[in-house]
Amino acid sequence: MSPAKQAAEEHAAPPTAAAGARLRQMRRRVRLGRLGVWAAVAAGPIALAVAVATPATVVRVAPATKPTTVKTTVSANPSGYATVFLDAWLRSRAGAESTAQARLAQSMGPDVDLPDSSDAQPDPESVVAVRSAQQAGTAWSVTVAAQYADGSVRYFAVPVVADSGGASFTVSGAPGVVAGPARAEGAQSPYTVTVPADSAVSSAAGEFLSAYLAGAGEVDRYLAPGVSLSPVSPAPYQTVTVQQILAADQEAAAESVPADGTRVRVMAEVEARDSAGRWPLTYELTLKARSGRWEVAGLESGTAQAGGARS
Repeated sequence: MSPAKQAAEEHAAPPTAAAGARLRQMRRRVRLGRLGVWAAVAAGPIALAVAVATPATVVRVAPATKPTTVKTTVSANPSGYATVFLDAWLRSRAGAESTAQARLAQSMGPDVDLPDSSDAQPDPESVVAVRSAQQAGTAWSVTVAAQYADGSVRYFAVPVVADSGGASFTVSGAPGVVAGPARAEGAQSPYTVTVPADSAVSSAAGEFLSAYLAGAGEVDRYLAPGVSLSPVSPAPYQTVTVQQILAADQEAAAESVPADGTRVRVMAEVEARDSAGRWPLTYELTLKARSGRWEVAGLESGTAQAGGARS
């Protein structure tokens, strides 16, 4: 054997030693794999035990909320019902129950006797409710005024009972003659500033009301931007003349128109004329300054402290 070959054989690892090393490596891998499997198996029960031991968060589904039924007591005012009844009752006569007015009165107040009066008793010209008061429970007392052709007025208290829903009524007793409502003291007027007749405010108010009531020009030209107001149609009057302008704000009496956006409240007392005569009317206006002129920004008729509106 040559020296080189002999040296190579001496340095080569024995076959059995190499095979043993590989075997030991494989066994190590198997043991590590088994440890991983057992760890995974062990983790299951541990995790389960932890889950059991930890208080669970319980989510309870709230029951569906039922709509709350709110019972509303309807306090329907029976003024109109009492007015119709009294008008029919005053036009009825005992012994003439078959007339239309008597049948109507008896249907609205079945337990109420009809008046026993002669045909000479005048029928009312108009009947209107002037006051109503809700008493205990569903009982009402309605004061109704009956006006006759001679100008006299008689007041009646009509007792009315409503059902719980306010949908039906019954006159529960005969009407009683009562004194009329007392006249209340008038509230102090806020319009204390006298506006000159030749002022810009008086001119603006007069021209607007002439267009509004008599058709003298277009109403829109006197209105502030964004304000919409239709004239009375057909125009009920031929002419409208300003009698007096009173204001609640001192700026309305100024000689010149103030800065843009300034608002004043005025009460215009006017005289309207038609073919039948003249009519004193009162209107409350809100005027707004813009570009050196006054424009109408609001109209409220029939609520002035002095006078009233008629058309």
